[in-house]
Amino acid sequence: MSEVLRYAGDERGVVTLTLDRPEARNAFNLALAEALALACRRATEDGAKLVLLRAAGPVFCAGADLKERQGMSDEQVRARRLRGFLAYAAIEALPMPSIAVVAGPAVGSGVEIAAACDFILATPAASFRTPEALWGTVGATQRLPRVLGARLAKDMMFTGRTLSAEEALAHGLVSRLVAPEALEATVEEIAATIAKAPPAAMRMAKRCIAEGLDRDPRGALATELLALEENLAAAEWKKAMAAFGKG
Repeated sequence: MSEVLRYAGDERGVVTLTLDRPEARNAFNLALAEALALACRRATEDGAKLVLLRAAGPVFCAGADLKERQGMSDEQVRARRLRGFLAYAAIEALPMPSIAVVAGPAVGSGVEIAAACDFILATPAASFRTPEALWGTVGATQRLPRVLGARLAKDMMFTGRTLSAEEALAHGLVSRLVAPEALEATVEEIAATIAKAPPAAMRMAKRCIAEGLDRDPRGALATELLALEENLAAAEWKKAMAAFGKG
């Protein structure tokens, strides 16, 4: 798709986005921010059933590309940061399930990218760090506290604390910790399961969870009831139940 991001889709509807700046430790620059936003739009237009977000090389993402910022004006820095926010939002807004596969360090923007996915698979080589405030800037202050809680997010932000893969699993940032030798088989198993599922139901479930978190219990239930009515009208569930019965 671009020199900094690879886009690959298969016949099942599984799209893999790969950060492809290994020589720069996949540092997050303007080109990568724009490519991610465009790739998310393309995956949606392609009717993808699942988006996997991965990285080339041993580092998932080393954070913002500081070399790119050298010589930038305040306005250019502001514009670049806004492009980054749009990229994170595009990942988060994907209507289909999205999974980050993290097999190395994720710093700053790398944590944002991974956390914007629905969940994270990690190997023991993964780690998570958000040292923006220590570097004299601001970032990663919104998504992480919602996942980890404010106190741990502040500990990471104020001290530069690195969460190991094991700690990230214990605190709920990582969903599954997988041995390196089992990673590809695990990714394939999950991809096959999601690809076989009714895509409309997957999208409804994702939407209900996302909207329900922002509402009180009654509003959240209303969201699910509306999705149920939409599901009944589409009658896709009948096909799924028939297939399940045959299995």
